[in-house]
Amino acid sequence: MRFLRAPAWLVLATGLGIALLAAGTHAVAQGPGDAERGRRVFTGRQCGRCHLPRGQQGVGPLLEELRRPQGGLELAGRLWNHAPGMFMLLREGGAAWPEISVAEMADLMAYLQATPARDPAPDLSRGEVLLVRKGCLKCHRFRGEGGWVGIELTKYPGYEAPVVWATTVWNHAPRMAEEAKRMAVLYPRFSGDEMGNLVGFLRSARK
Repeated sequence: MRFLRAPAWLVLATGLGIALLAAGTHAVAQGPGDAERGRRVFTGRQCGRCHLPRGQQGVGPLLEELRRPQGGLELAGRLWNHAPGMFMLLREGGAAWPEISVAEMADLMAYLQATPARDPAPDLSRGEVLLVRKGCLKCHRFRGEGGWVGIELTKYPGYEAPVVWATTVWNHAPRMAEEAKRMAVLYPRFSGDEMGNLVGFLRSARK
């Protein structure tokens, strides 16, 4: 590796890999979330301090913009995009990143009106293009090709459950953003159905 000394990248890759694989093992056990419990997660993680209802001024998107009918993978893409800016604000304020469990994410998704049924069917060819275009292979490997900072993407078991993928995105996007900054590469953003297309392609690659 030219950009990481062996001990550093081994620790990072192992840590991310174990966390990703651990999250995926809980995919089948999760049932539908509960919106009221999700509201309590939203409140307990202090999300309402930045995301206020319309008519009140906050530092983040309005609550009504967060709470709207949307797909589960669409929400995962929005969480991915949101993480770096929020991480910087929290770090400046001396606050820790609020990690979320898979069960809590299921409830939060229910509160935010995100359901997998609203995700369109993935376009696998577009997903394959996104894998390269978004720079995923700078850190991750796909069938042995790519970087060595993160895990081999075909080994991750959590693509089948959007709630598991959203949890992974939320808990690990800040670290990925820091690594992208350190490596001087652009942190990718996702819009529309891009996250769904990418995950759909990666899911198909595991079969």
